[in-house]
Amino acid sequence: MLKSSKDMEIVLSGIRSTGNLHLGNYYGALRNYIKMQDSYNCLFFIADLHSLTTHPHPNDFHSGVKTILAEYLASGLDPEKSAIFIQSDVPEILELYVLLNMISYKGELERTTSFKDKVRKQPDNVNAGLLTYPVLMAADILIHRANLVPVGKDQEQHLEMARVLARRFNSFYNCEIFPEPKAFNFGDDLIKVPGLDGSGKMGKSEGNGIYLSDDEKTITKKVMRAVTDSGPTEPNSPMPESIQNLFTLLKIVSDKTTVDYFYECYNNCSIRYGDLKKQLAQDICKQTLPIKERIDEIYNNDEYLKRVVKRGTDIARESALSTLKEVKSAVGFRSFL
Repeated sequence: MLKSSKDMEIVLSGIRSTGNLHLGNYYGALRNYIKMQDSYNCLFFIADLHSLTTHPHPNDFHSGVKTILAEYLASGLDPEKSAIFIQSDVPEILELYVLLNMISYKGELERTTSFKDKVRKQPDNVNAGLLTYPVLMAADILIHRANLVPVGKDQEQHLEMARVLARRFNSFYNCEIFPEPKAFNFGDDLIKVPGLDGSGKMGKSEGNGIYLSDDEKTITKKVMRAVTDSGPTEPNSPMPESIQNLFTLLKIVSDKTTVDYFYECYNNCSIRYGDLKKQLAQDICKQTLPIKERIDEIYNNDEYLKRVVKRGTDIARESALSTLKEVKSAVGFRSFL
């Protein structure tokens, strides 16, 4: 069951089971999740149902779930403090998804930015799951009556849809089952990790990231290929975005002395980008290689993974069943059996 303290708000977050976790996931989210585990009722899940919109091969589908689970745990999520589960193991989510679809409207779903982006990027695979993606996300959140949801800018519209559906359901069925979830803001702890391609954030689908599972050789090769320019020609020149990105990464993984040294080199026009990249690669490796070692150990420990998922699923289903019981009663479902 969830922690007994009624003062603890419920936090929920999930990540799709496609690809590997990268530096952006770790510094932008996971490190903060680890801090939250003692102060909140935390539920962290692997969104395997969401990943079906891209029609993964069954073997890849299972492998993706296992990969994210192992990387969650290796990064520091504690199954004794948080419920860690797989979305498809909680069928109550799908029941609520169906009921929320009945009060969701085609026009509002078609107007979501994510749907319009997907239609543009994959015109040959505009399936119904893409259209109702925000409804499934709302079901993920509302089934646990989550108070706080850590989301990035690209997910804020989906969270607003969850708030709309919470209000609409409560009003339509004259009940007060669902609280309106709020975005969790990490404030000064929020870190935006740029990609290595010279622009934008590091992302799983952009191919511009360093993954927690990368080995030393791979990390070094990726960093050395990062976009740069010919270097400053005048002291204290403004930095182009690609160089700013390298310094942002340096500030995240390196100590202050190292960062100050390379800033000084840049400002006096003596910087050698090769030296900067070598140092950046070394410091990234110091941070991520211990995590990679834990990933390799955990990924192959099926018994441990089963125990983690069993515990997390039990907690998640208890929470979900409690909500669904009230929801079905409000809708009017009565069993004759």
